[in-house]
Amino acid sequence: MSTKGYELADVIEYFGQSYVEKHHPNSYQLRVLGALTACRTKAMGGHKYVCDCCGKSKIAYNSCRNRHCPMCQGAKQAFWVEDRLNNAFPVKHYHIVFTVPESLNNICMLNNQWFYNLMFECVWKTLQGFGYTHFGAESGAICLLHSWGQNLSLHPHIHCIVPALGYSLKGRLKHIGKSGKYLFPVIKLSLKFKGMFMAAVKKKLIKQELLKEHQKAIDDAYSKPWVVHCEPSLGKPDNVVKYLGQYTHRVAISNRRIINIDNTHVYFSMKDYRQNSQLKVTSLPGEEFLRRFVLHILPKGFVKIRHYGIYSVRFRSTIFKLAEKTCSIQPQESNTERISRLMNRDIGACQHCKKGRMIIAEIIPRSRSPGFLVLPPQIQLNH
Repeated sequence: MSTKGYELADVIEYFGQSYVEKHHPNSYQLRVLGALTACRTKAMGGHKYVCDCCGKSKIAYNSCRNRHCPMCQGAKQAFWVEDRLNNAFPVKHYHIVFTVPESLNNICMLNNQWFYNLMFECVWKTLQGFGYTHFGAESGAICLLHSWGQNLSLHPHIHCIVPALGYSLKGRLKHIGKSGKYLFPVIKLSLKFKGMFMAAVKKKLIKQELLKEHQKAIDDAYSKPWVVHCEPSLGKPDNVVKYLGQYTHRVAISNRRIINIDNTHVYFSMKDYRQNSQLKVTSLPGEEFLRRFVLHILPKGFVKIRHYGIYSVRFRSTIFKLAEKTCSIQPQESNTERISRLMNRDIGACQHCKKGRMIIAEIIPRSRSPGFLVLPPQIQLNH
């Protein structure tokens, strides 16, 4: 296999048009694929920088900033972690993962926005209910949706971090989960989530007269045990936020996992969780690789990180006042200054002479060339 460093953009360039002609993605999905291909190229425009000391110049092309781009998430992730650390409660936090069975995937693909919203709703109602029944308090959670498995298959699941703290019926902060390894009983949590979610799915299918068509999937989902994955407390909020921060701005596949591309297939690494997370290399036909990747392009404007209970905006001022905690007010910084501080490296310094500053000397405009991915004419008429 080649040692060339491949990127997701290369896969789109190699197989994008044949994928489009075979699977007919919608216009929004096409725009996302186009943005990922153009990221940090001449098509995006950029800036020419010149060192004010040695005169060395460099060109930096603009990033696409699309949330599905594997090259544009580093700064967003670092900012998110810092913001959460500044506002996290100084108590234990628990990591809980809610998953739905594979048999519901076809139902998910009918309307993934509705399906994911329902997952969030049922996850929070389950956690909220257990907070009241077990501790007599409104708990809280920061919840994050992921939709993929290691082989890019559809595998919707929601990561939650839940503080060992609640807002009692008497209007006071109350520590919860003081005893026991886990915050809530896992089996009961799983059964509650399963019952609530499946009832809502059936109701939706009945309303749309689709229940008969998907009855086998419903029966299969009911017959399987649902396991909500609960982990023991990760201790201080710093540990938990940094841990969840590894997940917040991930995309379905990172560039470093793409090992090789040939005329027909894409080769990439994956962890096999059935074999103790053993690292393996697998392959998919190029069009199938892109079909699976596009499954994980979230609907436009969809919020994939949500805050509930005592971590919600509704509770924030009340809770912080009770906790005698004020939201940290950071000094005004530009993105460049903030990135430099978080990376502990001055990204505005000249890397050649180590003395000067890189100053913008020229703005390079974006190219006006049309996107290279085009739907077949008969499909365009229907989009």
